[in-house]
Amino acid sequence: MHATSIMRNEYHVSIVGLLIIAMILGPVSATGQEPTGWQMLENGGFIVLIRHALAPGGGDPPNFSLDDCKTQRNLSDAGRRQAQVLGDEFRSRQIPIEKVYSSQWCRCKETAQLAFGTYEELPALNSFFASPDHEGRQTETIRDFLLHRPAHRGNLILVTHQVNITALTNVFPSQGEIIIATLKNDMGLEFKARIRVNTMQTP
Repeated sequence: MHATSIMRNEYHVSIVGLLIIAMILGPVSATGQEPTGWQMLENGGFIVLIRHALAPGGGDPPNFSLDDCKTQRNLSDAGRRQAQVLGDEFRSRQIPIEKVYSSQWCRCKETAQLAFGTYEELPALNSFFASPDHEGRQTETIRDFLLHRPAHRGNLILVTHQVNITALTNVFPSQGEIIIATLKNDMGLEFKARIRVNTMQTP
């Protein structure tokens, strides 16, 4: 075979190989790096699970009452600042938001209020830490809710608890951490990225 023909064939094979690699790796940013969590959210269309901001301790006191915040484990001053910084990041980056839903626990509602200014309570996001037998029912309820909601253009924000997020995504989030996921039809959620926000700095 003529040398020129061989070079053309090798060039063609190289281009095809690069295209296959690009398809495997998925989308990248303009800098050639994989998109960050914030970059992913810029175009909307994601499920954004946020564990409530910093609240010292674990679980809730024995006298816990859903209707009385004083009986619950609540945000610390650092947690309130963390929630505000989280919301500032969404606004400064102009991240589109479809709607914000929150657990009925006070630490989640306060996180949602400080970060986004408005939210709607969704009981299926309530913690089942003290009632593990509720996990299956609540997780299935959220999956069904996500599967049948109308088409959307922004990012859907769900402010909830570690146990709920882990049940949905198999990811263990820290307090105030953002977990980004997509819906896989009736298969549940697929984890895509995570973003950590704290009172000292933001990613």
